[in-house]
Amino acid sequence: MKRTKILLATTALALAASGAFAQDVARENTVIFDLDRTIQDPTNFNWMTPGTKRMHGAHQTMWEPLFILNYGTGDLDPWLATGFEQNADSTEFTISLREGVEWSDGEAFNADDVIFTTNIALTNEEISSREASTIKAQVASVEKIDDLTVKFTLNAPNPRFIVENFGVRIFGSFLIMPEHIWGGQDAATFTFSDPIGTGPYTFSSAASNRAIWDRNDDWWGAKTGFMDLPAPQRVIFLESGGEESRAQLMVSNQLDAAQNVTIGTFEAIKAQNPNVTAWYDDYPYAAADPCARQLEINTTVAPWDNANMRKAVASIIDRNQIVNVAYEGTTTASETMFANYGSMSPFVDAIMDAGYGLPASADVAAGQALLEAEGWSRDGDYYTKDGETLSVNIHVNSASTEYTRTIDVIVEQLQRAGIDARAVPVENGVFWGEVLPFGGYEMSYSWLSCGSVNEPWASMGRYTVKDVVPVGERSPGFNNTARWDGPAAESYSAIMDDIAARPLGDEAIPGLVAEAYGHLDAEMPFIPLVQAAKLLPMNETYWTGWPTADNYYNHPFFWWNHTHQIIHNLEPAGN
Repeated sequence: MKRTKILLATTALALAASGAFAQDVARENTVIFDLDRTIQDPTNFNWMTPGTKRMHGAHQTMWEPLFILNYGTGDLDPWLATGFEQNADSTEFTISLREGVEWSDGEAFNADDVIFTTNIALTNEEISSREASTIKAQVASVEKIDDLTVKFTLNAPNPRFIVENFGVRIFGSFLIMPEHIWGGQDAATFTFSDPIGTGPYTFSSAASNRAIWDRNDDWWGAKTGFMDLPAPQRVIFLESGGEESRAQLMVSNQLDAAQNVTIGTFEAIKAQNPNVTAWYDDYPYAAADPCARQLEINTTVAPWDNANMRKAVASIIDRNQIVNVAYEGTTTASETMFANYGSMSPFVDAIMDAGYGLPASADVAAGQALLEAEGWSRDGDYYTKDGETLSVNIHVNSASTEYTRTIDVIVEQLQRAGIDARAVPVENGVFWGEVLPFGGYEMSYSWLSCGSVNEPWASMGRYTVKDVVPVGERSPGFNNTARWDGPAAESYSAIMDDIAARPLGDEAIPGLVAEAYGHLDAEMPFIPLVQAAKLLPMNETYWTGWPTADNYYNHPFFWWNHTHQIIHNLEPAGN
């Protein structure tokens, strides 16, 4: 791999970074995380209103979750809560809170705070965050049993209620706010400009390009014996300004954990700073993102309304070539629709043991045989039937070279096999606002089965017949944009209803998943392609203990609410 020369950090940004922070905390006692966006309003910490209010350190250092989902084991690690119970039909959940938790101003954290924050979501019509909207849709009422016990009653059965809302399943969780500060405020307009939380860090300062958090040595967790104080005395989230700048900052040790970079950039960083590592020591380096990539197929458009035609395309696609060309070896081919996390292994294994799933390599002859069985014959470069050339337009979001490179590879593969395929790049807003939700495509590149990280229903439930709407009408929640319908889809949906009603961990679920996947395999409403990849450089010059495949206490996405675990695992490199 050719390594691009990276100059030492002499940009204005790097110089500003080196002198912008107070020197009362030494560099070796400070951990600096990459921030991939500008902080639009550094004085607003109201996470319930639009805009980024949490990922520049607020929910990584200050606001702690009740539970943290462990992607490796599938367990919910208790944090502010110690556990929960649910009734037989999963309509009632009783959460036990941890004793001794305090807000950073010394006030007790208890059931009153949980109930108060939940009722904001239930009653304030003007707040709009996704997490608050989900609580409002699912919760009928919340009540206090005692100071450390809260009972939620739901509108409908939902075995996934805790992990969906309080477990950091993907990115964040429903964050509890202090009643003694928020009480009497309008949650739609309150800025919370002097924020506090229960976490081991308190807010120090922020500007449009950085936020600084300093350790609270009076943290409740250390006082109660829950956990030692984290080693870093200061945590900084610094806007790096893009891939080239973050590379420079990593080389010069002004950044400890960086956002996603390309393989060429990573190898150039590592060549100049051998202390930089990643999820894997060698290829593919990158960690799997929850949203595995796939080829969406509109099952209402001829000839792709024929399952055999869709299966033909699946056979023709060489996923290994996508990995090697589009991703430069930094990911792996998908076996199923799921992200390959340890917690998903029972379900992936059940699917593969049943003989389903896709091979990484192509079987072009088998794909062409399926085309010919449907009456298509090769006439020169392309297959034809009744005077019509077999063709397909594949829509792709032009916002990322990852997307366009993948479709360029697939187009070339289909062209060689005799299908006149063409890429149709469209702008990000058009892709998500018009093309996908309204079914305005024949095929498209996306990740619409995203969701399952510890159990299968979150992804598989997106393809049931209840979400089928006509082309031209918006698919609810981007669910089943393929408009997959018919007897097989109905049988699949019945199995999904069965799985949805079962508690997490029910021993019958893997078998049901395999049974349902048989319908996906036979009908192919979408084609799994590759695992999504995040190549995140981590610097061991000052800090060790980063999450890796060999140190898998959880995944490495440090802009998520579980970052508390990462910070608590960091140790000074000199130790």
